[in-house]
Amino acid sequence: MSDKSFEKALAELENIVEKMEEGGLALNESLALFEKGVKLARFLREELGKAEKKIDILLKDDKGEMKAEPFKLT
Repeated sequence: MSDKSFEKALAELENIVEKMEEGGLALNESLALFEKGVKLARFLREELGKAEKKIDILLKDDKGEMKAEPFKLT
């Protein structure tokens, strides 16, 4: 799943949720979609964790302490 982008994985998970909310699926199909959804959710959580670590590193000052900076929209 590492070749998948965050955005594509999120869209795929949203699609799975919509299908399951609609109902009318066979049990086997529901279980397969649920399993795929769990894998996608784990992937997304890992990607968010990586992004958070990168942000933490970028925001640390030369002493290794977090430095708060205001977020600016451009």
